[in-house]
Amino acid sequence: MSTAKRKGLIVVNTGNGKGKTTAALGMALRAWGQEMKVLMLQFIKGGWRYGELKAAEKLAPGFEIRQMGEGFIKGKDDNSLDEHRHAARQALETARKEIASGSYDMIILDEVLYAVHYGLIELADVLELLDQKPEMLHLVLTGRNAPPQIIERADLVTEMREVKHPFTQGIAAQKGIEY
Repeated sequence: MSTAKRKGLIVVNTGNGKGKTTAALGMALRAWGQEMKVLMLQFIKGGWRYGELKAAEKLAPGFEIRQMGEGFIKGKDDNSLDEHRHAARQALETARKEIASGSYDMIILDEVLYAVHYGLIELADVLELLDQKPEMLHLVLTGRNAPPQIIERADLVTEMREVKHPFTQGIAAQKGIEY
């Protein structure tokens, strides 16, 4: 084990492939195992009872997930975009507060990049969060379409690329895999 000084990283999981949130959850589990406090704020997900929520309950108080979204967005002409916008802005304000609190070692902004892509929140506000990140905090951002400005500021960027997906074969979402 290295004795190098710890530095909080900015990590981005992006791309069209599956696994962005799952990879972030893997980092969260690893951090929790190192007795770090982890918070995941979900910018889009809401309503469904995902498996990770049940797991986080068992890992509390060191691991917490807050669903703050209104559920999946059907596209840029979704009639409920105003509701999604309001929820995403509340999630952004919560992120701002929790990042500044110093209460966590890792904060995951799940699907925050979707929120930017759909215009629910402004890129400038997310860049401001990155600028305000305390030195020791690991900050993880997930979602498709990571803007170049975020990629540039990140320490680690992973792009998930879809090679094959069961949905294209007519196979429905599977418990334990998609939720």
